[in-house]
Amino acid sequence: MRIVVAGGTGVVGRHVVAAAAAAGHEPVVLTRSRGVDVSTGQGLDAALAGADAVIDVTNVTTTSRRRSVAFFIAATEHLLSAGQRTGVGHHVALSIVGIDRVDFGYYEGKRVQEELVLAGPVPASVLRATQFHEFAGQVLARSRGPVALVPRMLVQPVAAREVAGALVTLATGPAVGLAPELAGPHVHELVDLARELAAVSGQRRPLVPVRLPGATGRAMASGGLLPTGPGPRGQQAFAAWLAATGGRVSAGPTGATGPGQG
Repeated sequence: MRIVVAGGTGVVGRHVVAAAAAAGHEPVVLTRSRGVDVSTGQGLDAALAGADAVIDVTNVTTTSRRRSVAFFIAATEHLLSAGQRTGVGHHVALSIVGIDRVDFGYYEGKRVQEELVLAGPVPASVLRATQFHEFAGQVLARSRGPVALVPRMLVQPVAAREVAGALVTLATGPAVGLAPELAGPHVHELVDLARELAAVSGQRRPLVPVRLPGATGRAMASGGLLPTGPGPRGQQAFAAWLAATGGRVSAGPTGATGPGQG
């Protein structure tokens, strides 16, 4: 199969490309350097010509509701329209567990993306996944100064590699609509993961857990981003990932920001 990967240079996108190639498929990465821009639609028809499936793992670095919604509307509509014109048979989008229970600006864009994909002109599947193992490191990297502020969050982190494999498996089968949620094997407090990562990477700043204000903070702290029903669970625990990688964060241009995935 020829599988087009939108966002193929990001944290999970690179794993999607590798997983597709390992399974014997032909991955095609959409990048501006190759004249393709999902935000404007430039170059999409040519890039999607002959594609059997599209896997969309694009992202935007923002916590702004307005900017998130604008990005995901533009990118999703352009991808779906080009997919319809070029005969793409399956559109697969990555989303986030809990976005319908936690009112956070960035999540509004993801909710709009889901709605567009599921109601769109191309047969579609949406996979909601929990935060990636890289997320704790990205939170630390974004907290500047002598003290690192870490949101109070219950998380069930999953390996980006395992999410990528699930996306490729979805793309090679029939469209299923909203797929069962994918999460990691264990539930943690985000600050505990940040402390483990800081110890391994030699960071000596104090870590201070803070609850985000209002209903958003209460929902995140009480498990609003955890799966509520049965579904597939990743095998690699955070500790195993940390031992294998040393906590290195590979945040590509499409890496998520805020309480997203990683």
